[in-house]
Amino acid sequence: MVEPRAVLVVDDDAALRGALAEQLRVNGEFAPEEAASLAEARARLHGGGHYDALLLDAELPDGDGRDFCRALREQGVREPIIILTASTEEADMVRGLEAGANDCLTKPFRLNELLARLRAHLRSFARAEEAETGLGPFRFRPGARQLIDPQGAKIRLTDKETAILRYLQRAAKVVTRQELLGAVWGYNQAVTTHTLETHVYRLRRKIEAEPQNARLLVTVNGGYRLNA
Repeated sequence: MVEPRAVLVVDDDAALRGALAEQLRVNGEFAPEEAASLAEARARLHGGGHYDALLLDAELPDGDGRDFCRALREQGVREPIIILTASTEEADMVRGLEAGANDCLTKPFRLNELLARLRAHLRSFARAEEAETGLGPFRFRPGARQLIDPQGAKIRLTDKETAILRYLQRAAKVVTRQELLGAVWGYNQAVTTHTLETHVYRLRRKIEAEPQNARLLVTVNGGYRLNA
């Protein structure tokens, strides 16, 4: 049986939010959770919650959903985000897409259309996650959480190790410890740079011929860079 996909519905309109969550839950395809504000959404996301997609209102009491979307993308969140807006202005739709949203829907919208778009973006995301890229001497499959070495041996990665490699690969530059910590763990005060350093140490033991003299995942000026 396929596990229902977790969807975070962020909207301050309790009636709309509840109706969306109820409809998403109907066939067991989705497992929706609700947030009435950006603060609540941040708490859920940074508290360790994983969501396969977000439905995000453009205008919330404590901030702009499009700015929140942009911040999530900068933190490395790649899952589909659909922005829901009451505005019919083209400029507002463009703002949402430029912030990194996969789609924008104008309220009121047809539920079947929302579900169709959500499913389409989830399929596209799944295909992208299955894609294979080069990473130094390895082939990197983030969707499968594994590296394949030149001899074809598969190296299993943890979720955090995969996220570290994926973020560094996309950044293609030196990333500070704090930036990488925020991108992978979120802004959780209980997590320190020591946690990150421990994960990097374990990751190097998997991918470096000489972990003490790293050549692929290197430390530069207090941060990290991939030589890939």
